[in-house]
Amino acid sequence: MMKTNQLVFAIILPAYNEESTIAQTIESFHSAVPEAHIYVIDNNSNDATGKIAADLLNRLGCQGGLISEARQGKGNALRRAFQTIDADVYLLADADLTYPAGMARELIAPIINDEADMVVGDRRSGGNYGRENKRPLHGFGNALVQWLVNYLFRSKLADIMSGYRALSRVFVKNYPVLVEGFEIETDMTLHALHKRFKIVEIPVMYRDRPEGSVSKLNTFADGTKVIFTILQILRYYRPLMFFGGAAVAFCAAGLLCSIPVINDWINFRYIYHVPLAILATGLEITAIMMLSIGLILDSLVHQHLCEYERSLLKSRLNHN
Repeated sequence: MMKTNQLVFAIILPAYNEESTIAQTIESFHSAVPEAHIYVIDNNSNDATGKIAADLLNRLGCQGGLISEARQGKGNALRRAFQTIDADVYLLADADLTYPAGMARELIAPIINDEADMVVGDRRSGGNYGRENKRPLHGFGNALVQWLVNYLFRSKLADIMSGYRALSRVFVKNYPVLVEGFEIETDMTLHALHKRFKIVEIPVMYRDRPEGSVSKLNTFADGTKVIFTILQILRYYRPLMFFGGAAVAFCAAGLLCSIPVINDWINFRYIYHVPLAILATGLEITAIMMLSIGLILDSLVHQHLCEYERSLLKSRLNHN
């Protein structure tokens, strides 16, 4: 692995059926940073990706190696990498030639200088991603998640879902990988924001996959995941907002249902709309329960943050 001021540096390339691009990806990163360990995580490929990667790494005399992960999904591949690879600085990139290997040293510099725990290769600021991306619905989903994350965490991040990023050892060893697929980048960003890690964005050039290379993304399936991710962001990171919003909705529905009931009582001193009275009561009780759940979970999140900060402090002291 590359040592810069005694730091150990690893490049991680998750790959699933990337036989048409894996060799050129490895060569480009090896050429840009010949001292680095390059690890290809073969994510259950059914083509020659693993063999091509292993042969090329051996032929180049490149430090690193091939790691196999049978459980499908980029999240699972990175989970295996983080568990297996021991380094001071980690650089993540896709194995499809979409990210410039020549920017690798610029991305790791803030980590080495202790200016950041996560450095994100920003594809969006220069407008290059918008021109190269051939999937407009993906761009819309990215923008929607970006707005929500920035709104909730009062941040100004330009690219939430970039797969090109450098990570510090402290971040990697204190990040629980709980997602399995392409939502891993969003999850990493949320974890960094929620736990107050330092994030730096550096604009990079992005290009779409070359001809012959097929994207593993599915517009509608991944669009559903985007919506689910938005709900999960609220549920896990802002439970009071999530359950409080549900409480307001149930409360409003209960009040709406209660209008005929209240009208009965005012005019006749008798309730004729008994089913509506029962429904309104049930909705208001549900609203109170939702608000209570939100308050309890919000307190638990705060307690978890306190415990995480203590654990993180110990981790930084041990690393230094």
